[in-house]
Amino acid sequence: MKDFVNAALHAAGRGWRVFPVTPDDKTPAVRAWEQRATTDLDRIRRCWSAGPFNIGLATGPSGLVVIDLDLIKDEQALPAPWTFYQRGSDVLGELRRRARAEHAPTYAVTTWSGGAHLYYRHPDQGEQMRNTAKRLGPLIDTRAHGGYVLAAGSVVNGRPYRVGAELPVAELPEWLAAALAPAPLPEQAPVTVTLPADRAGRYVSAAIDSQLSHLAQAAKGGRNAALYASAVALGQLAAGGAVKAQEVEGLLTQAAYSIGLRPAETARTIASGLRAGAARPRTVAA
Repeated sequence: MKDFVNAALHAAGRGWRVFPVTPDDKTPAVRAWEQRATTDLDRIRRCWSAGPFNIGLATGPSGLVVIDLDLIKDEQALPAPWTFYQRGSDVLGELRRRARAEHAPTYAVTTWSGGAHLYYRHPDQGEQMRNTAKRLGPLIDTRAHGGYVLAAGSVVNGRPYRVGAELPVAELPEWLAAALAPAPLPEQAPVTVTLPADRAGRYVSAAIDSQLSHLAQAAKGGRNAALYASAVALGQLAAGGAVKAQEVEGLLTQAAYSIGLRPAETARTIASGLRAGAARPRTVAA
């Protein structure tokens, strides 16, 4: 158990936010793992004193993009032109050759199955990157915001994750950043909310403005939580009849897109928040 806590502390010492994962497995041992991932050394010691947990590393809050390179599985057939490739590292090498890019050495972890995780710094500019599956090519996934990897020191099926290259974490190469850039957000028609000009209408208008302002100022790493909180608050007013739920949804969607949240997570979070708000309707006195 000491090895696991030391590995978790080592990762946190590098500024990477960690959380407990089920022993000998890849499943998070806690809910809301991305929000609860931490670099607090005392919290880590207390948590790992409860058991030999694997070390989950929340890539988004840690400022990382991790390239996950797999090995071909038995009887797995890859599409042309990758038919004869066996390793994700070879696919990545071919993609790099086509892009005429230089190799960028970086910190790497060898996984339990013989694959590799290449760690890169998330670009400071541009939109948040999300997880991808085979977007770059076969046998290659990526983990960024909304994702996690197991850190070195974890064990799955009795086999360890080991540091494969103890190097500084390099910045994500430009050719990879371009290939992984999120697709443009869909255009949104302006949302108009019609409210009465009485005291209740003024109150609801101020409440909407307050929530949208709160959301616009949310810091990276807390934007999805801020969207949920605003959806709950305005969902209560919608459930009480003060404003239409579809108008609230439209306003929150526009605000979420403006701060870089993606369509799928935006829709899920707003729907969840509106449901929670509807369970506690809030009426506004005239």
